[in-house]
Amino acid sequence: MLPTHSLQPHPIADIPRLQRAARKLRRHMLTMAAGKGQGYIGQGLGFADILAALYFHEMKHDPQNPGWEDRDRFILSTGHYSIALWAALVEIGVLSADELAQYGADGSRLEMSTLDSTPGVEMTGGSLGHGLGQGVGMALGLRLAGKSSRVFVELSDGELQEGSTWEAAMAAAHFKLDGLVAVIDCNSIQADGPIVLNIEPVAEKWRAFGWLTTEIDGNNMQQIIAALHAVRRETDQPKAIVARTVPGKGVPCIERCEKAHFLNVTHIDWEDAIRELEAQHD
Repeated sequence: MLPTHSLQPHPIADIPRLQRAARKLRRHMLTMAAGKGQGYIGQGLGFADILAALYFHEMKHDPQNPGWEDRDRFILSTGHYSIALWAALVEIGVLSADELAQYGADGSRLEMSTLDSTPGVEMTGGSLGHGLGQGVGMALGLRLAGKSSRVFVELSDGELQEGSTWEAAMAAAHFKLDGLVAVIDCNSIQADGPIVLNIEPVAEKWRAFGWLTTEIDGNNMQQIIAALHAVRRETDQPKAIVARTVPGKGVPCIERCEKAHFLNVTHIDWEDAIRELEAQHD
């Protein structure tokens, strides 16, 4: 487990340390998927760099007290990315590494979609299009309570096809929710292949809705950190980070998969995938 001082955001980023953290998250994800024989692994691998930057650098949180009132909130709107969140929660010490073997098992806390009964989870995920609306509510509640905590909402480009997302985006700008940060994972896939609707230009749309918006390579740690530092500024606007990510990032055999939304033993040899990850690290 990597050490983390998490009660406040770090002023300076240790990029190699964060890259090592992202690799550890990917390793955990592959171990979970190999144990279950299947999983929503493509998206999790693609989002690992951002999760590492959030949990090991940007967000204030207390692993010994996941319900700490002054914590920053992280909402995983795409609940099927849970494999990535479980890896992060293990690495910060909220969950035990022994639990990873129970990923997706009956009665396990590590469901294939998130349940808010699991420590460290803010929102039950699964049905898409709900995360940003809940983030708006949390940000409003924190402001009314006089808290300086921020709310980071991960949502996917697939969710941009849902009207509830844009209703929440409009409300956030109207209420000037400066402490709300949307991280939009643009990986261009949904359940059965490529995104159905033409949602581009994504960044320009968020700007038009009144959000302070930046667009980055979501697998480039330097760009991720620069974007996270930029959203610390007080602007009377919600912030959006449009992150272009590669499904399966770090594992070439998964990156090459035509449909990486959900993979099982008919698509991939999990031991080969683990060896590919380790070979890149070596």
